[in-house]
Amino acid sequence: MTSPYKANCALVLPFADTAAPFADRTPMRQATSLEWACRWGMRSGKSTFELISPRHWIIDKKGDFMRGFARSFAICLLLTATSSAARPLPTIAKQVSLDLVLAPGRETASDGTPVPYEIGTILVPENRSKPDSRRIGVGVLRVKAREPTNAPPIFLLVGGPGVTLLDTIGDKSAAARRRLRYWLDYSAGADLVIVEQRGFTIGGDMLKIRYPAMPLDRPTTVADNVAVVKALAKTSGAGNPGHDLAGYTLAECADDVDAVRRALGYSRISLLGASFGSQWSFAVMKRHPGTVARALISAVEPLDNGYDMPSQVLAAMERIALEAEQDPALQPHIPAGGLMAAVRAIRDRLAAGPVVVTLPDDAGAKPVSVTMGLGDFQQSLVEHAATASAWPAFVIDLYHARYERWAREIVASRKALETDLIGPLIDTATGVSAARERQLRADPALDIIGPWNFATYLASADAWPTGDLGDDFRRPAKDETPVLFVQGDWDTNTPIENLLGVLPYYPNAHAIVVHRGQHAGAPQLLRDRPDLWRAAMEFLNTGTMAGLPARAELAPVRFDLPEPTRGQAGG
Repeated sequence: MTSPYKANCALVLPFADTAAPFADRTPMRQATSLEWACRWGMRSGKSTFELISPRHWIIDKKGDFMRGFARSFAICLLLTATSSAARPLPTIAKQVSLDLVLAPGRETASDGTPVPYEIGTILVPENRSKPDSRRIGVGVLRVKAREPTNAPPIFLLVGGPGVTLLDTIGDKSAAARRRLRYWLDYSAGADLVIVEQRGFTIGGDMLKIRYPAMPLDRPTTVADNVAVVKALAKTSGAGNPGHDLAGYTLAECADDVDAVRRALGYSRISLLGASFGSQWSFAVMKRHPGTVARALISAVEPLDNGYDMPSQVLAAMERIALEAEQDPALQPHIPAGGLMAAVRAIRDRLAAGPVVVTLPDDAGAKPVSVTMGLGDFQQSLVEHAATASAWPAFVIDLYHARYERWAREIVASRKALETDLIGPLIDTATGVSAARERQLRADPALDIIGPWNFATYLASADAWPTGDLGDDFRRPAKDETPVLFVQGDWDTNTPIENLLGVLPYYPNAHAIVVHRGQHAGAPQLLRDRPDLWRAAMEFLNTGTMAGLPARAELAPVRFDLPEPTRGQAGG
């Protein structure tokens, strides 16, 4: 989990304009999923979507589904027939179930291979605890198996919360085209299904929250963060009228996955999840036992481990430091006593008092001064450690009081920020058990790492609309599901101890510890060890674990060098 003041892997959303709510804003009834799918048309011959204006919504005051269905289907035919005569007519969207419609499309992967897909929206209750809950849209995408086998479909659960993959459609960037190539690999022998996160979905709502700018003339403190986040929590409902925000929880996300499974007619599924996607996978297995045939989980985040233990994060840093100190190019720059001694020296310096750095004017702008303290350092230390190659240089620069680059980062981080609302809604509802909270608050590494990963959300949890999901939900339980865990030992976002703590509860599991693996361990494995990735995909398709090692290594890291010694403004 990240600090509530940091964006969670922000992605460009080319179809964000289609993320309109499904609820009625007028006396009209709620649109069916087929009607919503019919608003997706072909534009310029590409698989992009246009939202038909509300005046095209089908009104059925008596709520007769079949009559409304027939009318919407007829208008769908009319709307899709308006494409240019120079192009073939698009295929009509298919009603997969009462609540799910999928429309076909085609993209091109990085190697030129066509990627046929189906995309649409499933309508689900916003709050399943309320029988009269309104229904909301959640985006769904399926890539059918190129060579169908008896393998269960692979449900890819993305990280976050607050990340989407459906924006890959229509995105012609190199990264998107590589992602499409991965989708082809995943779907070689099994259907690939992607289910979006409610509240952050191209197929429904993109709920946002705006954090205010923080002052530059004093250091960041937990107390300031708590005050701001509590205020945002108390106004989140008023800022999203018509939404029952109590329904935006991890449990509901897990139930959405099962709703898609049932709508598509699958008896059992396989799960592929990393980071929050791994926590989401644990929730699916917990709430819907027997429906998961097998799972491949990386960047392991069990249900009770949403807040990271400071000493475990510090231990991952120590492993990075140990290798960095052996790097011949970096060795001349290592402070006496090593990198961890340098970290403590910086910590002690900033605990004694903040530093003020005046940044020189940029293109004629007025110089900016920023005050940075211990809390700023603690947060930046963890954030920089997520990129092992750059972390030692960051420590060395601060040890030598070369603060300018860091100051620019802090100035940027204190600007007002719009980000996803489901992050705090989901994370505070998932919460943490009383036993783990006691461990967090008594952890011996708090003086270096600080409480930033958990303090703000724990203090503000009661102010958010989502209720606590409880220890029965969080507590691990024995599960016979075959699971392949892939975990990096340099992961500072989801430390390796997460895996070690949950592994005994999965007697049919196999774990691969990836030396030098960080939070993106699975993509790194794909890049550096395609043989292991093929074996992992073989497990998802057939269940076999034969030949899977207990340990793998990524290529040695080429560490960045620190800034050259020069004068520095500040004190």
